[in-house]
Amino acid sequence: MSALTKQLTGPRRTWALAVCGAVFAALLAVAAFAPLPFAVAYPGPTADVLGESEGEPVITVTGAPVREPEGELRMTTITATAPDASVTLTDVLGGYLASDRAVLPTEAVYPVGDSVTEIQEHNRAQMTESQHSAVAAALAHLGREGEDIDIELRLDSVGGPSAGLLFSLGIIDLLEGDGRGGDLTGGAVISGTGTIDADGTVGPVGGVPLKTQAAKRDGATVFLVPRDECDAASANLPDGLRLIPVTTLSGAVEDLRTLASGGSVPGC
Repeated sequence: MSALTKQLTGPRRTWALAVCGAVFAALLAVAAFAPLPFAVAYPGPTADVLGESEGEPVITVTGAPVREPEGELRMTTITATAPDASVTLTDVLGGYLASDRAVLPTEAVYPVGDSVTEIQEHNRAQMTESQHSAVAAALAHLGREGEDIDIELRLDSVGGPSAGLLFSLGIIDLLEGDGRGGDLTGGAVISGTGTIDADGTVGPVGGVPLKTQAAKRDGATVFLVPRDECDAASANLPDGLRLIPVTTLSGAVEDLRTLASGGSVPGC
């Protein structure tokens, strides 16, 4: 038996172990409440782009007649803790174990800006750019880009570019429907997410597993997802929600028309 072992036998060893245990417990307590560089995200609100937001139409068209839609096109969001919020180890562990939230590095949720104000300004700028692209893509799809049509998009409570696809689909539904006298939605509640370029290319957005939960919660039966995010969308997919992968605006329109007529469309 070594000298050190001899010194730590009996009461002395018990005392040493108790001290070590107390120190370890204290460190765990500090770690549990120390702020960490993470954000906790949850399913956010959805909005029907064919309807109203805060008492005003989300899409206003002047210079052309519009249809009265029967279905809904719901864009989806996530809600995350603020960049300056204190997220602790307890929050992180709870988020990893829960299916209705996600824990992400703060820089992944807020890649630009060091303050809440800067982030809000960045998100508003992205939303404005997304709206311009959505209008351009929709009018190009309809072959009406040279006409004197003015389209205003209003959704002040949402920032970022992820509503682009749904904005374009909403414009198309209001102006043309399914092209055969019916709703592009077939009268159903369609939801989804995706950025849109002026040429109609649909891009990924992130946070899709939480957005599918928001969609199902608010009555959607179909979720349009950027094809590259099919795997993510399939994780913890709510029962009764059908995924349709999209890469272009024209492809999304064709899939919705086929779905409304009872035809077969691809899934994830």
